[in-house]
Amino acid sequence: MQLIAALSDLCSEKERPIIAIDGPAGAGKTTLAHEIFLALSPQMSVNVIHMDDLYNGWDNALGEDLTSVLQYLAAQHRNISAAEMRRYNWTRSSFGESESIAPADLLILEGVGSGDKSLQDELAALIWIDIDPEIGVMRVIARDGHQVEDEMKKWLGTQQEYFSQHSTREKADFILTT
Repeated sequence: MQLIAALSDLCSEKERPIIAIDGPAGAGKTTLAHEIFLALSPQMSVNVIHMDDLYNGWDNALGEDLTSVLQYLAAQHRNISAAEMRRYNWTRSSFGESESIAPADLLILEGVGSGDKSLQDELAALIWIDIDPEIGVMRVIARDGHQVEDEMKKWLGTQQEYFSQHSTREKADFILTT
């Protein structure tokens, strides 16, 4: 895969590389992050952080709290330090206990908001995955069930506003289409 070769080259040019995979919900970001992990982990240690684990529920997902957590994770990665992280439990609508994420050679941030403008200049690569947002929402509902349908319909506007504020697609190094 040419993308993997390009990412491998870009990562070799940065001392502490970070790759962000952003785009609308349901585009395939998690799948791509897993594929990159599988391809690059034989040559370097890799941590994958999913934005779904960092969001503070539906209404407070994409804001200053997410930006702060992403900046913290990036700083810990740069400093080769463990990061303390609390994953959001969607069933309980609250964050779980703090857990330590060991340092790795490569950090992959995956999900809506991972291409936060505060990190864009220090990323080894920003990958945007394009999908018609309505199709993406249908994919998420098929995967997660109809109980998320109302929230996902609201999410269309939330994610679009975020992408506009952060110029995520425009700043992407790679644009893929699903």
